[in-house]
Amino acid sequence: MATVLPSSDPSPPIGREGISLPGWAYWLALLLLCSAYLQGGIDKALDFPAAIAEMNHFGLAPAGPFAAAVIALEIGASMLILTGRWRWLGALALAAFTLAASFMANRFWAAPPGERVMLANAFFEHLGLVGGFIAVAWYDLRSRASRRTS
Repeated sequence: MATVLPSSDPSPPIGREGISLPGWAYWLALLLLCSAYLQGGIDKALDFPAAIAEMNHFGLAPAGPFAAAVIALEIGASMLILTGRWRWLGALALAAFTLAASFMANRFWAAPPGERVMLANAFFEHLGLVGGFIAVAWYDLRSRASRRTS
């Protein structure tokens, strides 16, 4: 049974009963989900040479444009999520970015035995973030669809 959200409620339903989080709590959850990307984007913007060094470390060339694109993606997609404007798009962008970055940065299957556990933990933690962003996109699209039909 689908739950229809009131048009004034920006938060997703929880369970079949349609119980909702208060709007401020949902926004806080979104802020927490985006916090690493905001921090990373701001840090890269404030220390662009370090951002270029990070791109070089991962073999991304040309490093400058890649660093600028990552900064724009991390901050821009986070802002889409937090403002609610095209939230689903920001969430899917960060999900795709996180999945790609995890395969690039947390290659536990190719790591020496002493590093495997730490990298595997990081890899699967990032998969959890991907799942969270997919859920945000799904809830946002579902909420938009229910507002159009009500």
